[in-house]
Amino acid sequence: MILQALYEYAQRKGDELPEDGFEIKEFNFLIKIKEDGTFVDLLDMRQEKAGKLRGHSYTVPKSIGRSGAKSYATTFLLWDHYGYVLNEPKKVSKKEEEAKAISDAEKQNSTFISMINSLPEYVLNNSAVSAVKKFYEKYQKENYAVVRNSERWNDCAKIAGCNLTFILMGDDEPVVCRDVVKNYQRQLIAEQNTDTDVESTEEIIKGVCLITGENAVISRLHTATAIIGAKSNAKLVGFQKNSGYDSYGKEQSYNAPVSIRAEAAYTKALNSLIKSSKNRFRLGEDTIVFWAEKKEAEPFESAFSVFFSKDFDSDDPDRCASEVKNLFDAINTGKLEKIDSNFYVLCLSPNAARISVRFWETGKVEQFAERIKQHFVDFEIDRAPYEAEYLNLYQILSATALEHKMENVAPNLIGTVTQAVLKGLPYPATLQQQCIRRIRAERKVTRERAAILKAYINRFNRYKNIKEDVSVSLDRNCTNKGYLLGRLFAVFEKVQQDTHPGLNATITDRFYGAASTNPVTVFAQLIKLNQHHLGNYENKGLRVIREKEIGEIINSIESFPAHLNLNEQSQFAIGYYHEKQSFFVKSENKEGEN
Repeated sequence: MILQALYEYAQRKGDELPEDGFEIKEFNFLIKIKEDGTFVDLLDMRQEKAGKLRGHSYTVPKSIGRSGAKSYATTFLLWDHYGYVLNEPKKVSKKEEEAKAISDAEKQNSTFISMINSLPEYVLNNSAVSAVKKFYEKYQKENYAVVRNSERWNDCAKIAGCNLTFILMGDDEPVVCRDVVKNYQRQLIAEQNTDTDVESTEEIIKGVCLITGENAVISRLHTATAIIGAKSNAKLVGFQKNSGYDSYGKEQSYNAPVSIRAEAAYTKALNSLIKSSKNRFRLGEDTIVFWAEKKEAEPFESAFSVFFSKDFDSDDPDRCASEVKNLFDAINTGKLEKIDSNFYVLCLSPNAARISVRFWETGKVEQFAERIKQHFVDFEIDRAPYEAEYLNLYQILSATALEHKMENVAPNLIGTVTQAVLKGLPYPATLQQQCIRRIRAERKVTRERAAILKAYINRFNRYKNIKEDVSVSLDRNCTNKGYLLGRLFAVFEKVQQDTHPGLNATITDRFYGAASTNPVTVFAQLIKLNQHHLGNYENKGLRVIREKEIGEIINSIESFPAHLNLNEQSQFAIGYYHEKQSFFVKSENKEGEN
């Protein structure tokens, strides 16, 4: 299903994606040469984008899947990493691995030169391609010392597996972008698809493609579709040779037969999504890509990442609020009902040499929109006027982690919360648990944490048909004992702050953990302490307001319980937050309070 949807996306995008047999590749450096092969310079193609140095992208012949002990025997057409192009061994941490790295680089470079020498005569007769051949004839014996002595070589060598190619002096594009090279690549792709490549050393196997259903030549190795955090050769589909998972005597990707043409299409689509700024966002180490089946759903597709990511904040901090409002309007006015298109969300995680599928969600655009709307409704809670109107998923998840860092978020929490949003299911219990844990550790109930607990309880109750909702703001009619105790604790803290301004530590710093879990052990002491603080009020009107508030809450509490369970602890935190927020709301009933 995933491959089928990616294949269909490639068909939908058409000419917007590179043609079959080609891909868009980023190059940080180019080797500049003359027509006689003389080295001129190592060009630094990097420019600063979004605070990072990024190379220049070119459409080049597609890379070929390679794996195993003899991976060095395969290279790409007139471009590859510096091991192939300049005999530069990969960086290793152990000395015993250096000899192998050097040997591998020598084999890789030999393969690259052999590929150039084996090109058809009409390709080699091109002045630019001929210059590349002459470069190797001139500098191979000295191991390309002229390049290594250039001032930019150290910057190039620092980049692990830096891709390199050549550019002829006076040209604007690399040699690999010449028409003669492109036409030769198209010829190779046509031969692969029609089973006419007589020079190939690999066995040609035909079969029924699981994507198209056509009888065609099957791809033995799939193209790398690496995500951030994974190896550069990581793939979505891959089988270890002689792994024991083979079926009916088939090896490697013949166990999941995909034609060369379909493989080129789905990998091209996936690589495009992974590199896109509009169809991708990251949560922790996970990369989430998404796309619509039909072009008519593009407005929803373009706004989707805004509901989850924070990457847009620096460019347009108000975009989240405007897009959420647009979503609400589209649902309320019935605009989305007219869009009959499937929508796909694919979450990928780095995992050794392959890519792990964390989750795969499909559904109609309208279904996703309704669930996302409900998610924002569930997380709505009182806030300060200067705070953003809506919380994105990054803010929610980071609120459960130490120092609000995404790398400290529990790994399984990211995927399960995202799935809960997309499926409309209850949020995972670990979200509540992690939130309570952070509140107790830091003794701080922030807007994000109060919203998490409110959303968790309300969605769980809705799923279980329990008619009890936590309100957005202070609910004076709520009789939940956890909620009432949280409100009472907040008033006690406020009285202390009013009468003893500038305290280094309040009752929250000392008693929050015990008050929210074992109220009976501390509230008697807190009541006595509060009576002492009330006596220090200079503003008598304010004292009356506080006493009235405390009296109303205590009258609703039958007794102080010995223990509060997790849901009651959540209610305690929400009541505490709601009561604190109410102190900043002007009311006609609060005469005498500024």
